[in-house]
Amino acid sequence: MRRVIKRILSTNLGPEGKMKYVFLFFLTAMVFEACEKDDICVDGDTPLLVIRFYDAEDTTEFKAVTNLRVIGLGQGSTLNTFTDRSSIDSIGLPLQINQPTTSFQLIFESEDDENDVETGNIDTLSFSYNTQEVYVSRACGFVANYEEVTPELTSDSSNWIQEIEVVTSTVTNQISAHVKIFH
Repeated sequence: MRRVIKRILSTNLGPEGKMKYVFLFFLTAMVFEACEKDDICVDGDTPLLVIRFYDAEDTTEFKAVTNLRVIGLGQGSTLNTFTDRSSIDSIGLPLQINQPTTSFQLIFESEDDENDVETGNIDTLSFSYNTQEVYVSRACGFVANYEEVTPELTSDSSNWIQEIEVVTSTVTNQISAHVKIFH
């Protein structure tokens, strides 16, 4: 950098011309210095709450939920984090960032009758939590992590969910299950 400045100052330009080159040099250097190599966000997603479904009789065995449909209460639409009405033993649920609670309807054996009325067994499950914003990078900005996640099942006469176990009450990634549901 000193060499470049010496070379500019040793040219046959007048004092104003030399100052213009020095100014342009510093301006260019500042522009390149302000750029970061990580201007592409790779790890900037708020994690989903991962739920694994287990057999209530053999609690070590995974058990798929037949024709599972999940609807976010207050959202009125099915979740798009997995294929609707699929038989699956693991799902990821998005928690609301700006609310301390998110509620879902988990529908076992979901089907519509001839009048487009849901005929499956509906259980309502709510999750309470504290949201913690974490800065990732300039490109990604902030993501939300969740702490003290606590589930609550609304009891009815025909709950298909028999038991809920929290594996980890902090949601910072989607690598492993946070909650086990036995059915």
